[in-house]
Amino acid sequence: MHGTVMRAMVLEEAGTPLRLVERPRPQPASGQVLLRVQACAVCRTDLHVVDGELPDPVLPLVPGHEIVGVVVGAAPDVDTPAIGATVGVPWLGWSCGVCRFCTSGRENLCTAARFTGYQLDGGYAEYTVADHRYCFPVPASYAPATAAPLLCAGLIGHRSLRMAGDARRLGIYGFGAAAHIVTQVARYEGREVFAFVRPGDDAGKAFARRSGAVWAGDASELPPTPLDAAIIFAPVGALVPQALRAVDRGGTVVCGGIHMSDIPSFAYELLWHERTIRSVANLTRADATAFLALAPEVPVVPTIREYPLEAANAALDDLRAGRLEGAAVLLP
Repeated sequence: MHGTVMRAMVLEEAGTPLRLVERPRPQPASGQVLLRVQACAVCRTDLHVVDGELPDPVLPLVPGHEIVGVVVGAAPDVDTPAIGATVGVPWLGWSCGVCRFCTSGRENLCTAARFTGYQLDGGYAEYTVADHRYCFPVPASYAPATAAPLLCAGLIGHRSLRMAGDARRLGIYGFGAAAHIVTQVARYEGREVFAFVRPGDDAGKAFARRSGAVWAGDASELPPTPLDAAIIFAPVGALVPQALRAVDRGGTVVCGGIHMSDIPSFAYELLWHERTIRSVANLTRADATAFLALAPEVPVVPTIREYPLEAANAALDDLRAGRLEGAAVLLP
């Protein structure tokens, strides 16, 4: 598409399919750069936005927050990243910089934060704009489509892993894009991964084993040995007490998603012996810098399935139905 027009997949109303439209190419405002999108991975959070499970998206909306693109323009007040740089844009797209969270290294909790593909137009398009502070250099060893899942599945997964502490025996509930990346990092760090999938999902178990899990079973099962920590990526609240049953004394259960169904009541006995439940919210720029430096060292190799931009609804359907191994990636 030439000139000042671009193609984009747009959510006009929650619970409806995205629509392919032509719209004006965005122009960078103060503090922003213009990106020509090379790839955008599809995240479960996109499903939560599209399906109306997250409140008050700014509609009409271009979803997508695992963006890899080339900087092709910038506002006059922006010096970096440079024109021609390949950068990644994550879920956290803007923070105020002055609240008590931002000034204490916790910008992921900023009360005025704005999120890519939710309050800000994202990467299901040929072009997008982004806050220059939240554009991160993409490791040169990665092609755009392979790098895209690193921007959320990788970043949030890595933050979740850090919240799990130094756990040697790590359980992962829900074995999708984030889990298969976390497993590679965990193995690199000398941990053992125990994977939990939906009952009867033999393909998911096989994928987990190929990704490096030492054991894979149904989420309704207990592992063969008590875990030091567990990360829950599946948006299923009932997995919280189940994970508490699986972790040993002093163990931690980390809820890694932005949305989860209600957690059912459970006996205090499951939490006793200094077990901990905690959530992970968004990311910080320090998270992004650390993980994008680590990824090529491991090296993290995401499993991806590519879709053309106009097939975004098909990619979302495949994710919703559990037909994906790894991550779906849209190519404009």
